[in-house]
Amino acid sequence: MRAFVVLAFIGILASLASALVYLMRDKGSTNRTVNALTVRIGLSVALFLFVLFAHHMGWIESTGLR
Repeated sequence: MRAFVVLAFIGILASLASALVYLMRDKGSTNRTVNALTVRIGLSVALFLFVLFAHHMGWIESTGLR
């Protein structure tokens, strides 16, 4: 479980970094920056939904605030 979340975060950060590189290189002439940011949003939403699903299935448990 932990490895999946770490890999998802790495994917999100890689997509964000690639969007920055595309933004600097292309100067807004292509849609590669928008596509990279769209992938980042998709990965973030998928990770959030997976965490909700894992909590619902009992794979992870919330500890709450003390």
